[in-house]
Amino acid sequence: MATQLVEIREATRSDAAAITRVHDEVWRATYQGIIPHLYLEKMIVRRSPAWWMRSITRSRSRMLVLTFNGIVQGYASFGAARVPRRGNTGEIFELYLAPTFQGLGFGKQLFAAACQALARQGSRSLLVWALADNEGACSFYSRLGGRRCATAAETYGDAMLRRVAFFWEPVGRIAR
Repeated sequence: MATQLVEIREATRSDAAAITRVHDEVWRATYQGIIPHLYLEKMIVRRSPAWWMRSITRSRSRMLVLTFNGIVQGYASFGAARVPRRGNTGEIFELYLAPTFQGLGFGKQLFAAACQALARQGSRSLLVWALADNEGACSFYSRLGGRRCATAAETYGDAMLRRVAFFWEPVGRIAR
């Protein structure tokens, strides 16, 4: 009997603890030195398994998980754009992979799966926001063809950081 080593599927409530683990690992690895330490820790602690269970069951967004050998190693949450540029714009709110799974092509697979789901829901374009100082994310979205289209300030404690928006149109071509 063949088993699938890598799977991308809809998140379930039973994935909440594993998503919490991935979120904690990734945020500490990615945002240490970018977001002030105490504020970063507060943000991480706030995302408990109970928080993720509520997030998974929210009707206004969807969540996919990437599993490797049955263990959750990444997730993507997405839905209608919070600030639509035009009608039928989707947004990937978060896309994260455990640090040991980054740089291996799994992020692109998870991104493509989220894009395909958004296209099936009727999204014609896509928006993704990333902190400008998160060079890995900005490089990732640029390599996938995202066009920088906007910036905005975001406050983390006493620090004012800049966010960058990436835009794709049409969303259906991204997954190829």
